[in-house]
Amino acid sequence: MDGFAAVDFGFAREVLQRGIAALYLVAFVSTLNQFRPLLGEHGLLPAPALLDWVAQKPERRKLLHPTLFTRVRYTDRRLVALSGAGIAVAALLVAGVPQLGPPWVPMLAFLALWLGYMSVVSIGQTFYSFGWEMLLLEAGFLAAFLGSNDQPPPTVVIVLFWWLLFRLEFGAGMIKIRGGREWRDLTAMTFHHETQPMPGPLSRQAHLLPRWFHKLEVVGNHVAQLVVPFFLFAPILSLWIPDRDGWVPGPVEVVAWVGAVAAGIVIATQLWLVLTGNFAWLNGATIVLAFSAIGLPGIGAPASPPETSLPWTVSGMPLWWVVVTSAVGALFVVLSVPATRNLFARRQLMNASFNRWQLANAYGAFGTVTRRRVEIVVEGSDDEEGLQWREYEFRGKPGDVRRIPRQFAPYHLRLDWLMWFLPLGHSLDDWFSVFLVRLLEADAPTLRMLRVDPFHGERPRWVRAVSYRYRFATRAEHRVDGAVWVRTGRRVVLGPVGLR
Repeated sequence: MDGFAAVDFGFAREVLQRGIAALYLVAFVSTLNQFRPLLGEHGLLPAPALLDWVAQKPERRKLLHPTLFTRVRYTDRRLVALSGAGIAVAALLVAGVPQLGPPWVPMLAFLALWLGYMSVVSIGQTFYSFGWEMLLLEAGFLAAFLGSNDQPPPTVVIVLFWWLLFRLEFGAGMIKIRGGREWRDLTAMTFHHETQPMPGPLSRQAHLLPRWFHKLEVVGNHVAQLVVPFFLFAPILSLWIPDRDGWVPGPVEVVAWVGAVAAGIVIATQLWLVLTGNFAWLNGATIVLAFSAIGLPGIGAPASPPETSLPWTVSGMPLWWVVVTSAVGALFVVLSVPATRNLFARRQLMNASFNRWQLANAYGAFGTVTRRRVEIVVEGSDDEEGLQWREYEFRGKPGDVRRIPRQFAPYHLRLDWLMWFLPLGHSLDDWFSVFLVRLLEADAPTLRMLRVDPFHGERPRWVRAVSYRYRFATRAEHRVDGAVWVRTGRRVVLGPVGLR
């Protein structure tokens, strides 16, 4: 690092800009495919109804985060246009096209993604209430100030990315230590692989590993989230440590390697979670953010120190850009006060935003781990007496006991995730009742979100919801009939219901 310029972090900037843009591309594709049947004009929780309710009283606008749809009336066509524009801008950033221009070009591109996606998240209600939504928004805002290829990354913005990753990892670690006893007695991972919201193809194999390995997983998680994040800031010491020439690594190289190793540990733990689960783009975003701490001297750095020609050029950057990025740094110092307090609060908030723009947020996940997996299975019958029942199958959630879970992440199957939360509540959510009505109507957009419609587009006479206790089959059980899951404890929780 060289004052205002993070000269050794050119590679880190490439990964951050292109990686965050790729995640936005996935998010907008997910929105294009799922928003209309879930939240559109005829969705399960119609966004227009929410916007109409907000418009009735001016003070209600404060209940929503900023969205373009309070100024332009929502229609499904406009949602498609917004998603298409987001995909196009994100694709250009992944290709590195805006980065070839002056710094204000990628800045405007990322701010457009940030504002466009916030417009969606703000009206997404429960289907967009996941912590990685605000994580993507904050990362996209910061990426807007990384600059373009003809100048070094601003030091202040690179440090803000470390601060974001610190809040994400350390916040998650503190949530766990303060949360369920299973994180303190090292038994959490004994259950996690089996009971996580959406298992992946290797989740069963991970679950069947010995107990000592699961305890080692928990210990590794605590180290990666409670200890390692502090070392992400090590490279900042190079601003005050004099470098020295020669083949022996000096203090500057040492602190750079400390930050890189810390980032590598974070990346390694996240890759294990990618292999064993489906957490949308949460793990992918964490991996991308971790690259912000990889800035090894000589790798991705210019051959000569950045030019300073006062007053218009400072450390190879235009003066106006130094002022803008410094202002962003000052803004985050102010906005980060509530998040910092929250990290050390006795009642720590998880995935909370303290301002309308969803910046400097609090993060965390899995403060407790469920020990039993209960699945809601939706069935339909096309006979008048309701004697023969057939199951609807979802794309990601467990259903057919012989079906190996698929890998979907970083793509986000919102309906499947909400189905996991359903049996954890005290009552079935309102959207689920509407979902059952859509099945009775054989609504085509709703059916397209499912893997199998047992009635092939025809209307069933009845539908009902049945709960089962699911667990992974042991190796012996799997050898008998090829089952991946074993389900027991069948109980009808709703229905049968039909249309009048």
